[in-house]
Amino acid sequence: MGRTGAVAIGVAAGLAGGLMAAEGARRLEDVRQRRQEVREGDALIVREPGRTIVQEGDRVFIQRDENQRFRDSGFNVRTERRGDDFYAVYDRPGGEQVVTVTDADGRMLRRVRRFPDGREIVLIDNSLGRRATTFDDYVVEVPPPPLRIPRERYVVDAGRADETMIYETLVAPPVAPLPQRYTLDQVRYSYGLRAHMRSVDVDTINFDSGSWTVTQDQAGRLSAIAQAIRQALQRSPNEVFLVEGYTDATGADIDNLSLSDRRAQSVAEVLTRDFGVPPENLTTQGYGEQYLKINTQEAARENRRVVVRRITPLLNGQTAQQ
Repeated sequence: MGRTGAVAIGVAAGLAGGLMAAEGARRLEDVRQRRQEVREGDALIVREPGRTIVQEGDRVFIQRDENQRFRDSGFNVRTERRGDDFYAVYDRPGGEQVVTVTDADGRMLRRVRRFPDGREIVLIDNSLGRRATTFDDYVVEVPPPPLRIPRERYVVDAGRADETMIYETLVAPPVAPLPQRYTLDQVRYSYGLRAHMRSVDVDTINFDSGSWTVTQDQAGRLSAIAQAIRQALQRSPNEVFLVEGYTDATGADIDNLSLSDRRAQSVAEVLTRDFGVPPENLTTQGYGEQYLKINTQEAARENRRVVVRRITPLLNGQTAQQ
């Protein structure tokens, strides 16, 4: 994603009145009917159930309720305000708690797993980017790394790979060194950073046009992905995996961004609800019609998909193995 204009961080939630409740939205038509729009300078601020979208020029960004996925997965999330921040807590078996801290604009600052004895595992520390003032501050200009492995091992098609290959892909180190650690926001909005990690293209899940529902017959196809993630978490419980959502090239930019973000969340919910992947080890992001798998402007089911990659090394500064 390239550089953007000077839309202020927080404008998405602050000027539009925060994130709208997500209940009742099941298809794109439901979302459209409940949208509210306001202009701030050159930016169009669009509020819709569970999300706020900012469009400025040819760039579109999306912000979601970071705790809605937990609620939709059946967890009882308790939220309290402490100063300018909000603390959302849900209980895990054995007395553990997961705490997600967001600022007044809904941006995640930190997520930890807290044990009964007070110990904590930091899953996401996004607070380093708290002083960002524009979306430009989220975009890191890092070129995609040179590939020294075959393309089919860099982006693995889930439908053609066995469980061993999927696991090896999701625990592989960066394909090239990076100089530092990055915030979750920087990873989400910087293609060059994400490109340092191998990924699994979940081509076994394709969505109907205008829908983010994972049908029952397709949900079972996520079992190999879930098994690989659970196995990785047995080795290192602080791993974080990004579920990316995509659309085909038809439709409006705002519709596609909303759809793709909801598709990523739907897959993450299935991984938790049906296969027991801890929701706190997952994060999601939609990219609309960017990065088409099939280069066509026509409707293409192959482009309505999700991608999964491990981003822990980007968040904690792990370098590539030589």
